[in-house]
Amino acid sequence: MTTLPYIGRFAPSPSGPLHFGSLIAALGSFLRARSLAGKWLLRIEDIDPPREVAGASDDILRTLEAYGMLWDDTELYQSHRTQAYQARLDALLRQDQAYYCHCSRKQIQAMGGLYDGRCGRLRPQLLGGAIRIRNRAAIAAFDDILMGRVSVDNAFAAEDFIIRRSDGLYAYQLAVVLDDAFQGISEVVRGCDLIEASCRQLSLYNMFDLKAPDWLHLPLACVKPGVKLSKQNHAPAIDKRRPQASLQAALAFLGQPRVDDAGSVEQMLAQAVAQFRLDAIAQQSEILIGS
Repeated sequence: MTTLPYIGRFAPSPSGPLHFGSLIAALGSFLRARSLAGKWLLRIEDIDPPREVAGASDDILRTLEAYGMLWDDTELYQSHRTQAYQARLDALLRQDQAYYCHCSRKQIQAMGGLYDGRCGRLRPQLLGGAIRIRNRAAIAAFDDILMGRVSVDNAFAAEDFIIRRSDGLYAYQLAVVLDDAFQGISEVVRGCDLIEASCRQLSLYNMFDLKAPDWLHLPLACVKPGVKLSKQNHAPAIDKRRPQASLQAALAFLGQPRVDDAGSVEQMLAQAVAQFRLDAIAQQSEILIGS
């Protein structure tokens, strides 16, 4: 169970403007934090330049402000944290808790879709390529506050997954664990597209001897079964000029009652926080919405 002091966060990547799916994650995490009198932090996950769109980081900040979701403390940019990621990687390599790997996606598909650890058994070890963790924790299950008991396949849980890509970019799994620990996040509220990744992150928390947060995964807004609303399928940006309608729609998606939208967005959010009910959110991984 979540204990006080509560610290939550919203951590978008600047690969485009916020869309309705992003709004659900932001609003769900905001309402949860504020309903528990906790902090709500903002982190911009900007360590994948090929996917980033110029100006998107600033647009995300302006959109959250237009929707009345003001974050506590100064926003954190992952691009300012690369020294911490590299220091951890260097330590893992020195301690033989990580190793380089040259295997291609085609080779991994030939292994059955999951990497079999072969590069970690090479002697002498490789000196370049992607970096994989020696996954000695292999956590395959956890309890989600909304979704209940979550389990993944044991082979997936035990895979030596990538923590730095072959192009030199730091992998999401490594960065998010180090940053959530750095910011003192007590509970991660996000979409169900990342629910399986939580097991890998829990494995890293275990191996790094860090206190893991609680987890609360929200249903995904999907345009058809298995296809979430996303920037990749050209989800439209939410309207910064008239946020009231989108806020009402996001509240309805989360099972929350309507709020009075005659006033400011701040007044709407204050009412939404006051009447927020976690048990009203659907316990399902996705919800279909109109196209």
